[in-house]
Amino acid sequence: MSDGPEWFASKRYGYGAGLPIAWQGWLLLIGYIASIAAAGLLIPHSLLAYISAFAMLTVAFVAIVARTTKGGWRWRWGERE
Repeated sequence: MSDGPEWFASKRYGYGAGLPIAWQGWLLLIGYIASIAAAGLLIPHSLLAYISAFAMLTVAFVAIVARTTKGGWRWRWGERE
């Protein structure tokens, strides 16, 4: 068990995180989706600016999800923990 917050469930098979298991995770996911949509609306004429915004938002989102996933990110083969 980790010492930090646990907002996302770990995947049963494979690497990474599954769906949120806490309201903070759902809020983060909704905020990420809203930010991507807002960037698309606010930066309609510059593809490079949109790609840059998308990349920065995605890196921040993945970093937060990795830190707040129950059990951390590692390869799993389907065993229950």
